[in-house]
Amino acid sequence: MEHKDYRAINKPVRKKDSMQLLLGKPVYTDDITPRDALVVKLLRSPHANAIVQEIDTSLAGKVPGVAAIYTWQDVPQRRFTIAGQTYPEPSPYDRLILDRHVRFAGDAVAIIAAETEKAALKAMRLIKVKYEVLEAVLDFRTAKDNPVLVHPEEDWYPPCPVGGDNRRNLVASEVNGDGDVEAVLAGCDIVLDRTYHTRAFNQAMMETFRTYTELDRYGRLHVISSTQIVFHVRRILSQALGLPKSRIRVEKPRIGGGFGAKQTAVCEVYPAFVTMQTGRPAKLIYTREEAQIAGSPRHEMEVRIRLGADNDGRIRCIDLYTLSNTGAYGEHGPTTVGLSGHKAIPLYTGGLEAYRFSYDVVYTNHQAAGAYRGYGATQGIYALETIVNELAEQLHMDPTVLRDKNMVREGMAMPAYYGEMANACALDRCMEHCRRIFHWDEKYPVRDMGNGKVRAAGVAMAMQGSCISRVDVGSATVKPSEDGTYNLIIGAADMGTGCDTILAQMAAECLDCSVDDIAVFGADTDASPYDSGSYASSTTYVTGKAVEKACAELKERICSIAAGMLGCQPEDVVFEGKRVRRIDNGESVTLEQIGYKTQVFSCEAAEATASHSSPVSPPPYMVGMAEIELDKETGLVTVLDYMAVVDCGIPINPALARVQTEGGIVQGIGHTLMEDVRYDRNGRPVGSSFLQYKLPTRLDMGHLRVEFENSYEPTGPFGAKSIGEIVINTPAPALTHAIYRATGVWHRELPILPEQIAMSKPETAE
Repeated sequence: MEHKDYRAINKPVRKKDSMQLLLGKPVYTDDITPRDALVVKLLRSPHANAIVQEIDTSLAGKVPGVAAIYTWQDVPQRRFTIAGQTYPEPSPYDRLILDRHVRFAGDAVAIIAAETEKAALKAMRLIKVKYEVLEAVLDFRTAKDNPVLVHPEEDWYPPCPVGGDNRRNLVASEVNGDGDVEAVLAGCDIVLDRTYHTRAFNQAMMETFRTYTELDRYGRLHVISSTQIVFHVRRILSQALGLPKSRIRVEKPRIGGGFGAKQTAVCEVYPAFVTMQTGRPAKLIYTREEAQIAGSPRHEMEVRIRLGADNDGRIRCIDLYTLSNTGAYGEHGPTTVGLSGHKAIPLYTGGLEAYRFSYDVVYTNHQAAGAYRGYGATQGIYALETIVNELAEQLHMDPTVLRDKNMVREGMAMPAYYGEMANACALDRCMEHCRRIFHWDEKYPVRDMGNGKVRAAGVAMAMQGSCISRVDVGSATVKPSEDGTYNLIIGAADMGTGCDTILAQMAAECLDCSVDDIAVFGADTDASPYDSGSYASSTTYVTGKAVEKACAELKERICSIAAGMLGCQPEDVVFEGKRVRRIDNGESVTLEQIGYKTQVFSCEAAEATASHSSPVSPPPYMVGMAEIELDKETGLVTVLDYMAVVDCGIPINPALARVQTEGGIVQGIGHTLMEDVRYDRNGRPVGSSFLQYKLPTRLDMGHLRVEFENSYEPTGPFGAKSIGEIVINTPAPALTHAIYRATGVWHRELPILPEQIAMSKPETAE
């Protein structure tokens, strides 16, 4: 089905908040919250695994300006998870606000609340703690069934049966598949067996974690936080503090970046606890160091793949096992790992006869991992796309042609993707389009540039989802004002992605008005209709459909009110944007007249709320091609050109979709070439600032080009699928491929640093 010529959809509308941000107006959490709140600071453990034997706060408590100091003895003994996921959370309840057993270097030991930051930091230095240092589990490959238990407590609680067992350091475990893997592998001409390793990369968003809390005029806990998940934060705080949800209100202002980090309630519970204890407003702002060492980074994963193929390049079997390191706590552990297989294997549905996907998620004494754009698919796609490139090189076959033979195409069922159909799939067109404008045939051959520099190219495909099928709920409320403009109230969180603008575009399209006529509000648990939150690439697809449904319902109500005013039946009138017209005689009433009518002797509310949830999660698809120049002397990789073609259905706002894609590609470049997560032998993090943790700048990304191949997703609003996460998934395998082409060496661990490239030697052929 082709899309029509829309009024507001598929247009590069300017973001609703752009001028406020460009002019530096106060829009973020610290801008809009009072300055006289108690400053909250956290004393953190220097040990990876220890028991607090004694803690002396007497001297610290005497520092002028210190209001309170809390230790593990002062907090409720109620286990909870800080994973921002729909109830019942698959993540285990394994946290206390403060625990006597600290499980990673950076774990919270005490909460200090003071009138000033200076007083809080002085008090922190004066707290005396005596630790019993325990042996730590620092290598995730040895964690499963290790005699050292990260969570030996008796009250460890898994809300969902996901194969976890804290007595085995296991958060989740599963095996699933289709067909006889061993039999198919035995009949293949080529079987590759490879293992790939990715580190726990940090989101490094510009605005660190931060939360303000106060008691409102009704004595309720009012939370203003930089979060993607207002409703889940309310539930998490209710569980942790033992408060009924009706006594908690959570709202978010503008968010200075999240990328999934703020799908976890990293810091909200600490100031909330202070406010409930003291009755005073409290504010906690993480330093950059805290965000790096006690945040919510990507899960470190090791992915082993056995790939079976024939000499003609037909991929017949994929056996994929993922070992995931959840760190000291299990938030998002059971859910991220599934994407490493279910969002990678279906790319090769074309000739696949059998697949198996198995995984273990283990506890270690490292910083707890969480959600990060791509959410496990990034790690799985890096591994699978790299082994497919290894197969192409071994067969001496063009890797784009190899993919043409095997890729999923429109109309195919995807057994490894929960049996869903690829109803909207332009992956084949993405490949052809990318190949053409990247000039693949010219850039794929390795070119010696002299001075020890070589140019080479690499390719990768990717897919993601558009929601968590049968789980995510999006909602929207739409109501008109008397002047013919509208209020759109949402529970999804715009974190720079532009969802406020995109949802307003959809409402404007439905209501036949200008995008400027739609005022967007959200997210606030007191005012917004329930929404799972901004994650899993679900906002455009799920909340967008809720907007579409709410607008349709509102138009019916407006027509019903207008019909009463015009003395006819609702079916006798037609909605025409600024007015409602009676069909038989042309008589009409304006939206303004209808608005005022609803305020006088009216029993019919002129507003509509709709919710939407989807039984399917249509994948967006992408092809990425990278050209690099590699200096063999120093190992330095310079990205010259990155070409991406994305199928996200019908882009609601092509300008925002483009910048989303560019941002994701740059993050992927950073993961691949420079972001290095390191710990010392005692499990303490090395690289807690941006001096050591290197991020790509505008100078590191080369020439980025993004284009789109449209498909039409019948279950999405206006044919749309998601864009937010898929865009991070192709750089790692494409750059790994290009580096192999330039050096003859496959690097199977990220990041690939210059010293590793300079010191490595080509492998001998198998």
